[in-house]
Amino acid sequence: QVQLVESGGGLVQAGDSLRLSCVLSARTPSQYSMAWFRQIPGKDRNFVAAVTLGGSTYYSDFVKDRFIISRDDAKNTMYLQMNNLQPEDTGDYYCAAYMGLLARVAAPNRRLYRSWGRGTQVTVSG
Repeated sequence: QVQLVESGGGLVQAGDSLRLSCVLSARTPSQYSMAWFRQIPGKDRNFVAAVTLGGSTYYSDFVKDRFIISRDDAKNTMYLQMNNLQPEDTGDYYCAAYMGLLARVAAPNRRLYRSWGRGTQVTVSG
């Protein structure tokens, strides 16, 4: 059974930083590629960033150069360092896991991910 637990969300002002964490519980956690998605009410979950089991990273265009995704396999944890946050970054952030390697073109496809966390809320005030 795979379980994902996010933490680190909060209310910040524009220009501030936050670091989200996602702890993965699984029999073989190092065999999973992981990703962050963001959702606002009434909208689909949109891809933010992914890190493969090999350590490759992919980003959506709207967070590139501001967000950094990483993973610490010793702690079974994925991180999202979010810098220079803007009001449009507001939303619920979900982590997701995919067993195996993820290609760049496949990473944004939320339907590939079978395991999801419950989300952590990020609110950025202007």
